[in-house]
Amino acid sequence: MIKNYFKIAWRNLTKHKAYTIINVGGLALGMAVALIIGLWIQDELSHNNYFSNKEKIAQIFQSQTFNGETGTGPAIPRPLEKAFRDGYMDNFKHLVMSSWSNSQYLKYKDISISREGNFMQRGAPEMLDLNILKGEKDGLREVSSIMLSTSTAQALFGNEDPIGKSVKINGQYDMMVTAVYEDIPYNTSFRDMAFLMPWEKYITIQEWVTNAEDQWGNNSFQMFVQIADNTTMESVTSAIKDVKKNLNEDTVEFNPQLFLLPMNDWYLRNRFENGKQVGGRIKYVWLFGIIGIFVLLLACINFMNLSTARSEKRAKEVGIRKSIGSQRGQLINQFLGESFLVVLFAFVIALLIVILSLGGFNELARKEIAFPWTQPAFWLVSILFILLTAVLAGSYPALYLSSFKPVDVLKGTFQAGKHSGLARKALVVLQFTVSVAFIIGTVIVMQQINHAKNRPVGYDKEGLVQLPTMSPEFYGKYELMRNEFLNSGAVVEMSSSSSPTTNIWSNRSGWTWEGKPDGFQEDLAWTDVSPEYAKSLGLKIVAGRDFSREFASDSTAILLNESAVKYLGVENPVGMIFRDSDEENPGEPLTVIGVVEDMIAQSPYEPVKQGIYAFDRYDNASYYNLRLNPKQSASQNLAIIERVFKAHFPDVPFHYDFVDSEYGEKFAAEERVGQLSGIFTALAIIISCLGLFGLTSFVAEQRTKEIGVRKVLGATVFNVWNMLSKDFLKLVIISCFIAVPIAYYVMNGWLQEYPYRVILKWWIFALAMIGALLITVVTVSFQAIKAARRNPVKSLRTE
Repeated sequence: MIKNYFKIAWRNLTKHKAYTIINVGGLALGMAVALIIGLWIQDELSHNNYFSNKEKIAQIFQSQTFNGETGTGPAIPRPLEKAFRDGYMDNFKHLVMSSWSNSQYLKYKDISISREGNFMQRGAPEMLDLNILKGEKDGLREVSSIMLSTSTAQALFGNEDPIGKSVKINGQYDMMVTAVYEDIPYNTSFRDMAFLMPWEKYITIQEWVTNAEDQWGNNSFQMFVQIADNTTMESVTSAIKDVKKNLNEDTVEFNPQLFLLPMNDWYLRNRFENGKQVGGRIKYVWLFGIIGIFVLLLACINFMNLSTARSEKRAKEVGIRKSIGSQRGQLINQFLGESFLVVLFAFVIALLIVILSLGGFNELARKEIAFPWTQPAFWLVSILFILLTAVLAGSYPALYLSSFKPVDVLKGTFQAGKHSGLARKALVVLQFTVSVAFIIGTVIVMQQINHAKNRPVGYDKEGLVQLPTMSPEFYGKYELMRNEFLNSGAVVEMSSSSSPTTNIWSNRSGWTWEGKPDGFQEDLAWTDVSPEYAKSLGLKIVAGRDFSREFASDSTAILLNESAVKYLGVENPVGMIFRDSDEENPGEPLTVIGVVEDMIAQSPYEPVKQGIYAFDRYDNASYYNLRLNPKQSASQNLAIIERVFKAHFPDVPFHYDFVDSEYGEKFAAEERVGQLSGIFTALAIIISCLGLFGLTSFVAEQRTKEIGVRKVLGATVFNVWNMLSKDFLKLVIISCFIAVPIAYYVMNGWLQEYPYRVILKWWIFALAMIGALLITVVTVSFQAIKAARRNPVKSLRTE
């Protein structure tokens, strides 16, 4: 019996090739989208799965309140470690202090490479359960030890055994290789950790870290923990939340609240608003999951529509089968079998599409997803996926076709009824509602990205290059390097800064000034800069003056940005004096000499943060900012810059970043969402059009005689086109009016996450509606005009 079902199904598929191509092609596209999105979601949800202790690992976060606004982040003070070790170690199996991940240059013999890594405490390798390939797990035991990733060891030592060899770090100190660990996979939070060095070394080489031992207000460190086996994240958070507030009176006014952020949430749920966890990338998982379901649903709708539309062609078959004893259940099984066969073919084609497109998708989505050939779970899910899709796509046609009455069919009195096409119309409306909503959503996403991109940056980022000064070798050499670069002709201006142009690395509070309101809790971004900073970046001084080397007093001068002036609530800030509120170490008073125009250093979707630019008196900045000579090509300039750089720092790897490229990275996540949404929207439209094309073809075939009669009676091509097209256009218009309010509601909610956002305008929705109608007209017109141009004599003979 089952063999008979499949034989008949195969005959029907091969007999109606165009119908089969549309059905299989549409399903294949829908399934391919669903598969790719499924692989992407699986990769997102499996982030950090590499770490066997994932469920017990967390990072210490803290929330602090400034003037009624609560900010949350992972930066914590160093004294917190002692507080936890003294009174709370029952809650932890491992407690690991860590630096931020920074680039260092590593040298062995004549080979120098730049890599990112961390200084961490001894328990880090065990907590992260690193896969040690050579050496010892306890590789951070000695203060002068270093653990290297496999690729880093290979780059430095080639085929030599690295264990016991000495590596010079930043030309400053030697470290002995004690272990080589497996490269940490891409879909983890530690994927760039190419080396590990002991926390104790960090303390010995950085005086400010040593001094921070009892500084509760210096939030410059990270702490990772593995909680004890008999505890939970919630109970530990409850125990530690007020530790900082209880142990340090100076921070009480900011109401610091400590909590654990589980490793499970680092990637997908790391966004906070006013102290509350509000999500993160998990919204994209939901978004693309919904898109995948809807695109697959559109493909299934095509199958339902075309199967039910062609029902009259199989009415006699159903009648004969019923008259010779076939039960309705047997007919349902037969039609579901046909559905399964179509879905199986479509799945094979979908696999080919996925395999061929996975490389491009990885590049676009910045992923390293591999096709899971060897994973039994994938094939099990695929079988369930095929069965579910077959039932979803074939259930309605099977129930509909099996319901025909054999007497009516065989007598020739069977009529589908005036409401028989109602379900098909509803499905077409659903298809285009989804497609129009996708169009609107994609347009708004791209609008938001362009809105932020077109926002004034505040400085000239074109032709601006930044070089990291990753070694003490650079300290005290700024004037020398500036003269060398300017004399080379490749650079027209140069400055230094303690933060990159596209970020803020330091925030400070604890200042007093004349007229400061009682209870005002300031939070100011802080950047140390050389006097040429504004000139090299093209920043505009809007009040007062810029730094000048001609004034010795400028060593204690500062510039405010426009946001800081508004934040402080002063009308004329030039001449203001800032004093440190720390009475024991007050430092020198700082005088405001000017106001600089706001520049975007953090997110282009957020307001510019209030900030201070201070004269760098110590010449130990983190970056050189070089304005390239516009009269020469960038490649010429960089070749000259590298030559000058290597003449003074022969062992330091030459590394640079174009500021405009770094700034562009701030849009990367949204742009990827926009591009992927655009691709999926285009596929949704193609699938919908395939179904519409098939339905139009069938309607034209069904009305062949009517078209012939109308042509004989003088109907024009336009008349016939209008007759066949108007019903479909009505359905699409209905879809538009359903899709617009839904899309408005969803996208307006999405935009609320961005303080700097585009305003939804009517033309976006109108454009999507017009686009949908044009697509419908083009799709329907092909078959309609083809039918209208057919010779009426031949049309009538076919009857």
